[in-house]
Amino acid sequence: MLFDKHFTCLIIALPLVLTLDATCEAQPGRPPRGAFGGPIELGPNDTQRYPDPPDNIVQERTDISHGKLEMIEYESKSVGTTRKMNVYTPPEYSTDKKYPVLYLLHGIGGDETEWQRFATPDMMLDNLIADRKAVPMIVVMPNGRAQKNDRAEGNVFAAAPAFEKFEDDLLNDVIPTIETRYSVATDRAHRALAGLSMGGGQSLNFGLKHLDRFAWIGGFSSAPNTKSPDELVPHPAETTKQLELLWLSCGNQDGLIRISQRTQRYLAEKQVPHIWNVDSHGHDATHWRNNLYHFAQLLFQDRNDESNASKAEK
Repeated sequence: MLFDKHFTCLIIALPLVLTLDATCEAQPGRPPRGAFGGPIELGPNDTQRYPDPPDNIVQERTDISHGKLEMIEYESKSVGTTRKMNVYTPPEYSTDKKYPVLYLLHGIGGDETEWQRFATPDMMLDNLIADRKAVPMIVVMPNGRAQKNDRAEGNVFAAAPAFEKFEDDLLNDVIPTIETRYSVATDRAHRALAGLSMGGGQSLNFGLKHLDRFAWIGGFSSAPNTKSPDELVPHPAETTKQLELLWLSCGNQDGLIRISQRTQRYLAEKQVPHIWNVDSHGHDATHWRNNLYHFAQLLFQDRNDESNASKAEK
């Protein structure tokens, strides 16, 4: 099984991934937040391509229209229980239009509320849409822990197999639920998948495997559950034809950067277009929020638009 191949390194490399609270302060004698996982060796291409945005990207504004955030339940045949996901619909959502969808996945210590707790994607998207920096889209934040007790409690590493199982829940239960209840475009060109840490690994694993379902993929500081590059992209030329955007990012203070570096260097060698953004953060909420901010602005844009296409590298 694929999980068996990666489980050992996941347990060894992620003992501190559970420290996801972006408000915690460094304490004397402790390494800075995110400084775990192994030695950090930066190469010439490990540079920051997108500047850190100001903190007000998630500030609620009173001069603009706002979307709606709602927690919905759905029956998961894959898991055999009722599950929850957080869904954002953009300002002035209308059933007269068909919207693209971003499926946004959390980390090993999170759940369907994690992104909202530290990045408030609803506020971020409200602001970006009002400023015409992003297209109106629906954002779905499901629980990537596909088991009956999907709470992040106890030894969350024991639930690692459930993150792999989420592939079935996502494809066979989550997406059909969204496409039944909301007015969305159902083709691959209008469907994106991205996530942080464990969810970043899931996004690369599932998205690149199912390019018939996803054209836009992002992994923010992806964890060791990420498959090897030759497994992710066994046919580089075909992947290049199908992808609209592949975004990889990591902080240069993140001891897990080697996971993303390995993928990025393979993509560069095989000439698969992608964006690689290495900022000055660790394995932390600021990195994830900032990269979501930039990633969202590229989603569902015309691939032939020079202003966007020029941002992709080989």
